[in-house]
This record gives sequence, structure tokens and C-alpha cells, in this order.
Amino acid sequence: MNPRRKKRMTLLVAVVAGLSVMTALVLYALQQNIDLFYTPTELVQGKGKDNIKPEVGQRLRIGGLVVPGSVSRDQQSLKVSFDLIDAGGEKVTVLFDGILPDLFREGQGIVAQGNLENARTVNAFEVLAKHDEEYMPAEVAEALKGMEHFKPEYTEEQLQGSRS
Repeated sequence: MNPRRKKRMTLLVAVVAGLSVMTALVLYALQQNIDLFYTPTELVQGKGKDNIKPEVGQRLRIGGLVVPGSVSRDQQSLKVSFDLIDAGGEKVTVLFDGILPDLFREGQGIVAQGNLENARTVNAFEVLAKHDEEYMPAEVAEALKGMEHFKPEYTEEQLQGSRS
């Protein structure tokens, strides 16, 4: 092989190897940013026909309705815990340390993003609430199909406080 062909071949092999390494690194980096969506029933019983369950520590998103009476706030910090439920009837506890959205309330559809702590507990770093009565993320709407929306019940004192 003459030197000119040898040099071209070496350059071609180096470019192909460089592109392969770059592609592998990009795919590895993107793998860490994938958040799979689960409903409470899918989280507990598994997702799909193979009943695949997420691993403890896995980053995920979970959506459902906040169970009325399940919101528990720590008086000394911003820590909040609440239960989520979907049409499948399974309950999952969400732990969150931060300020909840203004639209967050019991009976409301929400999506929480966080890490799986155990089979029925998610440690969330972000909580999103739907913005009006008509909108709900498609994934949550599908999971809650056939389930009745909880209407909040306010006391007369709460109603008077909001008008002043």
C-alpha cells in the first residue's frame, strides 16, 4: 500500500472511531436524563405486559389524584407528604421538601418528579399541578379515566377569608 493510501486509511479509521466514541458518550449522558412516567398502579404492580417495576433510586415521574385528607405538613420545615391514587386503586406516598404550587390541593391531579425511595414511596424534587379545570396532562388523564374528580369542600370560615 502506498503511503498516501495508508495515510487516508488511518485518517478514516480515526474519524470513524472518534464518531463512535462521541455517539456512545452522548447516549450515556442522555440515559441519565430519561424520566419514565408511572401511575400509582403501574408503580406498585408493574408496567406493561411484563409488569416491569422501577428500581429503588430510579428517577421517574408519577401522576395521579391527591387523596383527600392525606396531606401532612411538617410545622418546622417545608416538608410535605401526601398520597396519590389512580383508577387502579393503588396508593403511593410522595415526599416533597419545598414550596408546593399555588394550585395544589387535595383531590387535584398532579405530576411529581423524583426518585423512587421504596416500592410505594417517591421522594419528589418537583411537583406540578394542573392549571385549570379543563387541562390535565394526557398521561394523567389516561390513568384517571373513569375516576371521579374530588371536589374540595371549604368551611364558611375559609370562604370568608378568601373574600377579604
